[in-house]
Amino acid sequence: MEKPRRLKVIACEILFRELCYCAAHAQQCVDLTFLPKALHDIGARQMSERLQQAVDATDLGAYDAILLAYGLCNNGICNLRSPLPLVIPRAHDCITLLLGSRERYQELFNRYPGTYYQSTGWIERAVDSNSQPNSVTVQLGISCDYHAYVAKYGEENARYLMEMLGDWTKHYSRLVYIDTGFGDFGTYAQATQREAEERGWAYEWVQGNTGLLQRLLDGDWNTQDFLVIPPNTPIEPTYDDRIICCGKICRTSPRWVRAPGSS
Repeated sequence: MEKPRRLKVIACEILFRELCYCAAHAQQCVDLTFLPKALHDIGARQMSERLQQAVDATDLGAYDAILLAYGLCNNGICNLRSPLPLVIPRAHDCITLLLGSRERYQELFNRYPGTYYQSTGWIERAVDSNSQPNSVTVQLGISCDYHAYVAKYGEENARYLMEMLGDWTKHYSRLVYIDTGFGDFGTYAQATQREAEERGWAYEWVQGNTGLLQRLLDGDWNTQDFLVIPPNTPIEPTYDDRIICCGKICRTSPRWVRAPGSS
């Protein structure tokens, strides 16, 4: 019997339930490390630095590859590199990972572009970005309400700031709950629907899919859905449907990485 590969997974905690399930069924030997959801709120550079720390902390002698259960995430994975092969799904963000493919995500985006998504992990791991001292909103000074701006800048300036900064929710008109079948999803779906009604948004429930995450942990890495990065090669965005590539030039996967049935 072929010996399973040992794989280190570094993941966002919003995928905790889904990845624990996939790890239990994985065809490879998998160890999981979860990082806080709040990394999404501190900006690309700081997020990349925190991810690099997790990569650097990996015991190189214990694993055959490091897997990132992240999407591009507003360039938060850019410039990461590892002494081991690094494997990443071709995804803009975790919504693709929860839906199962970037094709399905693109289909939903094309139909309803002004959509905000939630899942069990998004709800359970929610944090107030304004309470995080390193968050973008705090660093830019946009975490204050109107009265705080009045006290700090005066009434006229406060009105101007509120008008210019606006409300991030104005870009959305629809709230979707992605149900991957884990956790108290009935209650969470109902809470998501109530939130949509309070905001005056449309609500929809959609079926999630852990297939992409399972293939990541199984070592089933076809080049269409995954990028396998050679050791000590940085990750860079492509700004096309490939999403990410190896350094300046996209390369083919190393020889030791084969999709099942390939020669």
